[in-house]
Formats: sequence, structure tokens, C-alpha cells
Amino acid sequence: MFKKGVLILFFCVFLVQAQQNDSVAQGIKDIYDQALTNGKSYDWLDHLSNQIGGRLSGSLNEERAIQWAKEELKALPIDSVWLQPVMVPKWVRGTFEYANIESSPGNTINVNICALGGSIATPSSGIRANVIEVKSFDDLDKIGKEKIKGKIVFFNRPMEAGLVNTYDAYARAVDQRYSGAAEASKFGAVAVIVRSLNHRLDDYPHTGVMSYGALPLSNRIPAAAISTNDAELLSSMIALNPNLRFFMKQNCKNYPDVQSYNVIAQIDGSESPEKIILVGAHLDSWDLGDGAHDDGAGVVQSMEVLNILSSKKFRPKNSIRVVLFANEENGLKGAKDYAESVKKSRETHLMALESDTGGFTPRAFSFDTSKKYFEKIMRWKPYLEPYYIHSFSQRGSGADVSLLKDNALVLAALRTDSQRYFIHHHSEMDTFSEINERELALGAAGMTALVYLLDQLGLE
Repeated sequence: MFKKGVLILFFCVFLVQAQQNDSVAQGIKDIYDQALTNGKSYDWLDHLSNQIGGRLSGSLNEERAIQWAKEELKALPIDSVWLQPVMVPKWVRGTFEYANIESSPGNTINVNICALGGSIATPSSGIRANVIEVKSFDDLDKIGKEKIKGKIVFFNRPMEAGLVNTYDAYARAVDQRYSGAAEASKFGAVAVIVRSLNHRLDDYPHTGVMSYGALPLSNRIPAAAISTNDAELLSSMIALNPNLRFFMKQNCKNYPDVQSYNVIAQIDGSESPEKIILVGAHLDSWDLGDGAHDDGAGVVQSMEVLNILSSKKFRPKNSIRVVLFANEENGLKGAKDYAESVKKSRETHLMALESDTGGFTPRAFSFDTSKKYFEKIMRWKPYLEPYYIHSFSQRGSGADVSLLKDNALVLAALRTDSQRYFIHHHSEMDTFSEINERELALGAAGMTALVYLLDQLGLE
């Protein structure tokens, strides 16, 4: 009799588990159906990119984007939308930059450059000087101050083509853009030119944030990126004529910090409203393109999570929150202020998921979490296998959500196919015309599915 009772109990548990599995699988199918047939992400991104455009921190376009996102979220059947004040840096490019290579007096070739974010301007008449080409900061030490003083330093270390993961290649090359001016100024350089961070050879310079560190204003020098084609040209011409001169002119300017906002929206949980599952992206972008891939795609995908869940009249167990962060590109002020507010209010975040790898085909999720929680997450893979987004790894999260490390059980990032990303990243090539509607929708569906799995199955 005892054995029969145990068997009946086992069968009942098995049946309940099977029914739950079927219910969850159906829920994910419904999410994908909604995203692919009736989603808003593509139309939202069309407006954000083409009607508003590039959204540099502190700019009028950023302000317009904040108000647009707030109103679009308020139109959804969700519980709350609010703005969190943030003070952000304000850097203005001014008129577009000009540069040329002078091989001999009167013989010049125009090249494509753009000022790096945070750089100071050149004198109004520009800078013309000889060029020292280097591949690393160590090269500066080897060459020495005597040979560098009064010259323009040209950092020409390309992203490594042999690395399949393009973000690894970017990470190994970005130091020259970020700290190149600070390092070169120690050796008396008058300016720096940095090879654009792009695998492809083309004519588009790629901007990005740079820093002078603790350098006093009097020691700061202008910094600009040069297109990969023109970096190749400059390098070959230096090899033939080490005495050639380079001319550059830019009139960018840094202003005092200004008021901006994180845009936050939420569906309250029905069982544990105090527990939060966050999805987010950064609303600001650089000014050269319209910020469609970086990070307009992540913005509309995050908004789409709330749209899909609310349109299915799904009431989550935990609160689902979207945060559109201010100032990721040149300061992370939005993420810092949000993390500080979470710490002060002692909010519990089960997961913070970020989308900031462009609107390309979703390939994977990466997680920054404990072994215990990662093992639980690994059990969800069969649910996502039919949608080709079941590759899970422990290799970090996004820049904004990473600051929640002490206040979230799981940090996560959507990982898309990265092979085309750096063609567009921080350049004029980052436009809505380069967005594929289905790829964008699949990313939104994948994010929603991961949120749904966590909400329904939990971490314990």
C-alpha cells in the first residue's frame, strides 16, 4: 500500500511538472508570435532614428528622445512610468572636422577624421605638425620625449582580425582611443590621431569617449579618430616620407553638466512586487549617425518586453521594470545614479538584463552570477532551443547593469551576431537603414522569453 501511494505521488508530481513545462513552452511561443507579427519595436526605432536622430548626452535630441520614450511607455497598459533626474556631461562637436596630409609644401590629400568625445578643440587656425606613428603606449617610451615633442602622435593599432569575438578585439584596441591623448601629452605631443575601431577598411571615422585622466587643462591636447582607409594611407605615406606633416582642425567644446533623466517604466508583480526583473538599454547615442544600432535597438527591444507582456494580459509574479539609461556613451551617469538609488532604497533585483550589441540576429545570453544561479539558468536552455538563442555563458553583462553587481542576483546581456557591429559603431554608418526588422524583433522576443522564464520558474 505504501509503495502504491509513493508511485501515485510521484506520478502526480510528474504530471504537474509536465503541465508546467507545456505551459511555459506555450508562453514562449506566444511571445515570439507577438513579437514577429504584431510588435512595435521596428516602428518605434524608425521614429527614434529618423524623427529624432543622434542623441548625445545633454543635447536637444536627447531631451526629445526622453519625452518620446516617456509618452510611448505611458500609452501601454502598464502600472507606472517615471523620470529619474541625472546630471550628465555636455560635449558639443561644433562644425565638422577637417584634416589633410601634406607630403610637400602645397601638396595635400584630404582625409576623414572626427573629434573624439570629450576632446578639446584645436586652435582656431588648426594644428599642422610632423607625425609619429605608434602601435602602443610602450612605443612612446621607446621613442622618447625628445622625438615626440611638438609632433602629432598617430596611434595605428588595428582591431585583431584573428579574433572571432569582435568585442574581444575591440577591448584590446580601445585603450589607445580612451587614454591616447593623456599618454601622448606626457611626451610633449601637440595632438593625437587614433585609427578608428573598425575591422573593415572604409572612409568613415568612428568617434567614442576619451579621457584626459587627471591632466590639468593646460596640458590637454586635441584627439581625433581617422578612418581605417585613411589610417592605412597615412601609415604608408609616413613609411615613404617620415617628414610629412598632418593638418587637423576641430572646434568641439566641453560645457558644465546639464540635467537629463533615466526613463523608467514598470509592470507590478502580483505575488512579489518588491522583487524586480530589470531590462534596459541606453537612450543616448553619439551624434554622427542616428544611433539605430547603438543603442536605439536596445531601447525599443526593452520597451517591447513591456509591450508584449502587457498585450498578452500577462500579470507577472515579480515586477518587470524597464530602465532607459542616460549617458552611457560618455560617463555612465544614468547607470551610476540608478545603482545608487537601488542601494539606498534596498531594492531587490532578481536579474538586470541589458541589450547593447545592436539589432542583429540574437545568438546568446551571457550571465554574471554565482554558480548556483547559473546552474538553474542552464535548465532553461531547452525552452529557447527552438528559437536558436540557447547559448548561455558566464562572461559578463552590459556596462549599465554591471553597476548593479552588489544589488542583483543575476546580471545578463543579450549577445547578437557581432561580425557587422563595428562597421556601424559610433559612426555615420549607424543608421536605421542598416536595421533588419526580423532580427530586431527576434532580439526583443528573446529578451522577453528570458524574463518570462525567470518570472515563472524562479531562481531557487
